[in-house]
Amino acid sequence: MIIIIPAIDLIDAKCVRLSQGDYNQKTVYNENPLEVAKMFEDAGITRLHLVDLDGAKAKHIVNYKVLESIASKTSLVIDFGGGLKSDKDLRIAFESGAQMVTGGSIAVKDRETFLSWIETYGPDKIILGADAKDKKIAVSGWQEVSELPILDFIESYTSRGIRKVISTDIARDGMLTGPSIDLYKEILEQFPNLELIASGGIASMNDIHELNEMGVPGVITGKAIYENKISLEEIEKYISA
Repeated sequence: MIIIIPAIDLIDAKCVRLSQGDYNQKTVYNENPLEVAKMFEDAGITRLHLVDLDGAKAKHIVNYKVLESIASKTSLVIDFGGGLKSDKDLRIAFESGAQMVTGGSIAVKDRETFLSWIETYGPDKIILGADAKDKKIAVSGWQEVSELPILDFIESYTSRGIRKVISTDIARDGMLTGPSIDLYKEILEQFPNLELIASGGIASMNDIHELNEMGVPGVITGKAIYENKISLEEIEKYISA
């Protein structure tokens, strides 16, 4: 069964959502991310995708205190991303309670460092962030789109041991228009053993059922929960079924 992973995106230590990665299209949903995380935990959710949007912009970890708070006061398994650009950032993330970290921009811009992380921490702790617009990789909090095709990018790291990939179709993120089914089909056809986590566009439980039927192992959803398109009761029911 697909693992449902809610997202908490952080700006100024508050729980926010952006539309299509645009910092000017920001909605603050809760000023207390720990409160949100506890609600997820109470619904039977076991995983959390925590993104430091301030960090992504600043190019170094910023909201590690929020990570520390959620990690110490819940039992959620947290993957943390946003602004992880150095060995020091990574150490802070793990010391603050992240069980996994996601590297996107760093994997594009500093391949040597990212490969050293895979070697040091192992593929269970390092997730490749493969976020794309028109199937080309985007970096720096999605503020830059490269010419790198997403499938080539994933291949360049699965060949070096990566097993977990989070892939967001930026055009759909925060838009509630449904996930990028064709993109995920392509990825799974080429990499059938990949622990793929789909992200972006989730609008209803039907989207999650469709991804599950396709064999996608995990799905991240944010705005759909915050705008009650998917209720925590529905998720709880799905998990316990």
